[in-house]
Amino acid sequence: MAAAAKAPAIDAPPAKGGPSLVVQLGMLVALTAAAAGMGWVSGGFLTGGKPDSEVPASAEAGGNGKEAKEGSTEAAGPVSETVIPLPAITTNIASPPDVWVRMEVSLVLDEPPQTADLASAVSQDLIAYIRTIKMHEIEGASGFRHLRENLDERAAIRSDGRVKQVLIRTLLFE
Repeated sequence: MAAAAKAPAIDAPPAKGGPSLVVQLGMLVALTAAAAGMGWVSGGFLTGGKPDSEVPASAEAGGNGKEAKEGSTEAAGPVSETVIPLPAITTNIASPPDVWVRMEVSLVLDEPPQTADLASAVSQDLIAYIRTIKMHEIEGASGFRHLRENLDERAAIRSDGRVKQVLIRTLLFE
C-alpha cells in the first residue's frame, strides 16, 4: 500500500480555456459600435459634412442645388440654361475605318442662342472630331471620360464659351 500511496494520482486533463460568453458579447457590441461609427462618418463625407437637416430638398431629389432655401435672404437668380438636342451624328472613326459611330448629343447653353447656326457649327465640329479618334483612345471608363472632356472643350471653343456642357445621350459603335 505504501507503493500505491507514492504513485502519482491520475488527474483529469485540464479544461480548455476559451473566451467566456461575456467577453464574446462585449466584442460583438464593440465591433457593432465601430461599424456604426464608420457608417456615420462615411455618410458625413457623402453629404459634404452637412447634417441631413441642412441638405436642400433639391439635392436629395437629384436637383442641381441652385434653388433658394426657404427663409433665405438671398434671391436665387433665374436659371437660364437651355438644352438643345442635336441631330444624330453617324460617321466612321479613324482607326479601324470599318467601325461606325452613332452618337446623339445635346448642348447645354448658359443662355438661349441668338442664331440657329450655333447648333449646326458645333455639330459639324463634333463630326470632324469623331472622325479623328481611334478605337483604343475611347476604350474603357477613362477613354469615355476623355471623349466627354474633348467634346465639351471643342463645343465651348466653337461657340465662344456659350456651350457649358455636351450631354451624350446615346453612343453606339458598330
